[in-house]
Amino acid sequence: MSSPDSGPASEPDGGGLFSRRRLLGAAGVSAAVVGAAGAGALAGRASAADPQAAMNAAVPFRGVRQAGIVTPAQDRMHFATFDLTTDRRDDVIKMLREWTHMAERMTAGAQAARDGAVGLNPYSPPTDTGEALGLPASALTLTIGFGPSFFGRDGKDPLGIAGRRPELLADLPKFPNETMDPSQCGGDICIQACANDPQVAVHAVRNLARVGFGTAAVRWSQLGFGRTSSTSHAQQTPRNLFGFKDGTANIMAEDTGTLDEQVWVRDGDGPDWLTGGSYLITRRIRMRIEPWDRTTLIEQERVIGRAKGSGAPLGRADEFDALPLDLTGDDGEPVIDPLAHVRLASPEDNDGVQILRRGYNFTDGTDGFGHLDAGLFFIAFVRNPATQFIPMQTKLAKRDLLTEYIVHTGTGIFATPPGIPDGDPDAYWGSTLLEG
Repeated sequence: MSSPDSGPASEPDGGGLFSRRRLLGAAGVSAAVVGAAGAGALAGRASAADPQAAMNAAVPFRGVRQAGIVTPAQDRMHFATFDLTTDRRDDVIKMLREWTHMAERMTAGAQAARDGAVGLNPYSPPTDTGEALGLPASALTLTIGFGPSFFGRDGKDPLGIAGRRPELLADLPKFPNETMDPSQCGGDICIQACANDPQVAVHAVRNLARVGFGTAAVRWSQLGFGRTSSTSHAQQTPRNLFGFKDGTANIMAEDTGTLDEQVWVRDGDGPDWLTGGSYLITRRIRMRIEPWDRTTLIEQERVIGRAKGSGAPLGRADEFDALPLDLTGDDGEPVIDPLAHVRLASPEDNDGVQILRRGYNFTDGTDGFGHLDAGLFFIAFVRNPATQFIPMQTKLAKRDLLTEYIVHTGTGIFATPPGIPDGDPDAYWGSTLLEG
């Protein structure tokens, strides 16, 4: 299981692995490189001089599991999906090999390419786009997943792997209260880039897309700011754009027994290549900000089932108190409404089912009618989508009081393989699938 180092990543001298800082100094390039994340997304980002070493440290890329699942949730995210633009299996393998090398380098705080400072040859395009030069690793993690369409579509099997698609890897059904935009759904491959600096996350996805040109093209992407869940007991619970603490009851990295039961794919769950991995589910959830902001506090708390200030369940004083689902008030009615979000999403109301949440807030301008296009980019990791996510979401979509204030506009499901083993130079993202 990967976890952040206690200090900045070390940089080997061999193999052309130059750190971004060393390359910047050697080449004399200004640290004020123009970024690709946009002015809004860059606000408040961690700088290279950030005194908080943990914010800047490198997260090990290799391990039994992919980083970016139980890794302590970083503050920023760039999520992107890609569609293959070739039917040549060898080209896909070549791209995934190169992506793996690049991901390992970038998560260590190095430039994307393997040729060191040679990438600054003025007579050829740079082998690194440059916007992360001078920035630390910023706890960057890169997590890959493969969608149902990666295994073929329309009866075609260009990569020869249709028989290796997990039975559980199927497009999610249509739920009530969703208005899906096809341009924000699906994808053959997904990349989740999380970091404490948005420029580092955007740089990583941008360079993978650049190298993938001719083999894969970006289908859609989403920037996220402000994590909406914690994945470690050491983290404080963050807030979503409705102003409520989000993810209080999330599965944590320290809850290894629960992870084994609810998140990691086991032997016998599906094809061997996925054992030790998980299923990643995304939902782009637009929040109806304006109606919510005109709703009384007592109604907001009834909808959620928690106090807005403390995050405590209604009827209790502390955020982490157990939900008093049987508690009634003086009027004899349940203190937590039968249709409150926390009740319907709780393990107690879902036969013990839990999901590992790893979502982010987003704001993507306006809709042209004076309303913010903002909300929650929901990410969940589960062992079995059919018995965990789908039943829970079906119930929430039909009964949750929160549905009055949200609408789902994008979705995706991906199989995330296990991690890249230490000491295996031939392993790459997807090697257990494509060469197993």
